[in-house]
Amino acid sequence: MKVQLMQHTPNPQRVVAMAARLCYSPIGAQELAETMTDKQVESLLKKIVELGHTSTLEHVTFTFAIEGVSRVLTHQLVRHRIASYSQQSQRYVSEHDFEYIVPKTIAANEEALAKFEALMKNVRQTYDELVALGVDKEDARYSLTNATETKIVVTMNARSLQNFFNLRCCQRAQWEIREMARLMLIEVKKVAPILFAKSGPLCVAEGFCPEGKMSCGKMKEMQALYATLGQEA
Repeated sequence: MKVQLMQHTPNPQRVVAMAARLCYSPIGAQELAETMTDKQVESLLKKIVELGHTSTLEHVTFTFAIEGVSRVLTHQLVRHRIASYSQQSQRYVSEHDFEYIVPKTIAANEEALAKFEALMKNVRQTYDELVALGVDKEDARYSLTNATETKIVVTMNARSLQNFFNLRCCQRAQWEIREMARLMLIEVKKVAPILFAKSGPLCVAEGFCPEGKMSCGKMKEMQALYATLGQEA
């Protein structure tokens, strides 16, 4: 899996702070952006994050290039509706010798892995045969599996990202999208560390677990993990 932050709003933390200050200031946005000190930006951002006043986070966006993920993952990802997506098309891109994602539980089981790889080989062969018979790629793709590797470009504003991290960094999220969310969070923390200081599952962001009896029971461990996430970068 590869997650790369391709583009983002320049000076995202200053933009959010400027927008927040504008609500209570007699001077204009441009003057605020130029005159606010780094210390003022940091102080205001910390207050915004702490109080959960997140509407101003919508003014900054982040664009990710994501590769080496399955169609299982992207079917979940596109349910996050306040976002923009551009995905590699199976209608136009040939899937001969397609790559596929192997879940760790299958990779760790010799018999299961053998069955899985045999299935992928058969799917590849079937796809090739259908195309050779003159079937259009857009119809031959019906023979492909959810494990098929795909690539996608994703753009979200910071508020949507906060919600995405709350849901998909949770231990109860599916393992593949959880790993992608973790890598995305590491990327945005590099450019907006204060803005995403409390980001992560709800047990980190809000200090409680909403899962009730279905909780993973690892709230303290998760809080410790996300407190240091990305610092090695």
